[in-house]
Amino acid sequence: MSTKKAVAPPLREIERIQTGVRLEKRLLKVLKGLAEYLDLSLGDLLEGIALHALENKPPFKRLTLEKIVQLRRVYGFDLVAADSHRLREQDGGS
Repeated sequence: MSTKKAVAPPLREIERIQTGVRLEKRLLKVLKGLAEYLDLSLGDLLEGIALHALENKPPFKRLTLEKIVQLRRVYGFDLVAADSHRLREQDGGS
């Protein structure tokens, strides 16, 4: 009986650039915690989320979503998607 191994697609060569992105403080903490949990860099996590979103695909499986719930609780992160166009920075925010 032979077992066929799945062949991984070839790696894609890309060029990355450094960027200065401002994010809500608690959101950043949740994302950093999630990246650490998944053993990814923050940049790799954000790339993955964006690539999934651009194809209208969910970026996370059930276990990861459960971890996100925990991280949200730990960092007091209560914003939801509906808030995305209703955010205003505090006066003097840097």
